[in-house]
Amino acid sequence: MALQHETILRHWHMLRHIPRYPLKITARILKEKLEADGFIITKRTVERDLNDLSLAFPLAQDDREKPYGWSWQKDAPSFDLPGLDNNEALTMVMVEQHLINLLPASTVKVLEPYFTSANKQLTATIKANQVKSWLDKVRTVQPTQSLLAPTIKPEIQQVITEALLADKQLQISYRNRDAEMKDYRIHLLALIQRGGLIYLCVCINDYDNVRLLAMHRIEVAEVLNEATQYPDGFDVDREIASGKLDFGTGQMITLKAKFKALAGGHLYETPLSFDQTIVILPDDNLEVIATVADTPQLAWWILALGDGVEVLEPLSLRTHIAITLSKAAAIYNPTLPAT
Repeated sequence: MALQHETILRHWHMLRHIPRYPLKITARILKEKLEADGFIITKRTVERDLNDLSLAFPLAQDDREKPYGWSWQKDAPSFDLPGLDNNEALTMVMVEQHLINLLPASTVKVLEPYFTSANKQLTATIKANQVKSWLDKVRTVQPTQSLLAPTIKPEIQQVITEALLADKQLQISYRNRDAEMKDYRIHLLALIQRGGLIYLCVCINDYDNVRLLAMHRIEVAEVLNEATQYPDGFDVDREIASGKLDFGTGQMITLKAKFKALAGGHLYETPLSFDQTIVILPDDNLEVIATVADTPQLAWWILALGDGVEVLEPLSLRTHIAITLSKAAAIYNPTLPAT
């Protein structure tokens, strides 16, 4: 009986190590992974187990070239224990709706089996209880203008993920915004999603300055044997807080602005910073003071509010907003002089 339990447990670990098509794993590598899990096993036993499991599970062998590799079939349902309960399934459906327009198609594709399992669970509940579909009652919408995520090559994303988890350097070919191709050796420090874009936080060659590279602009990527070297004191959360993901230089400012109540009322619930203060003025407008990163994203947000906000300080930001609005007004009304 103990031997049977060990076999079941080994099979369970084996199934979890097998990737989904088009990725594949060889019997030799699977043996190494199982040994790391604590199972002493021969390569021949792994091959026999794979053949047996393929009779019960949607597994496929790629025998076009040696070494042969094994994969879960492309459309195979997700396989995990324990199963989803209704609350978990509903959460997964909401995750799907939230991510579908944010993540690259290659990323969403990886999660599709889990979304399918969640939808099946909810569908089964609906049939059992004869109630209106939960899927017709749940929606997720974005608070900003929706933009389609750029295309990321699945093989590039796979290589980058492997390098990130293994703390290995990468050799990449990168296409900049001017469509120029450049080759870099990078130390991959972190991966950050910003809306529908995925950025890599990296150091190039052996320089210590941290840069951001857009994943969708990487055309070729290869994992190197050399380990990633982190700059002294690197902290990904500090990089984000500095405003670099909003295309700033890391400089912080004290923003002082007057908001119309309708435009600024949401700041009571979603403040700009932890030190934000709001004072109600005699004209019922709101004076907001907060320490924020000085970034183009801040300026874009203020401009989007139109006449609902007036920047009071700092003077440099006030001037920038005034000039931008003046130029925009001149476009729509040519009789107005542009500053």
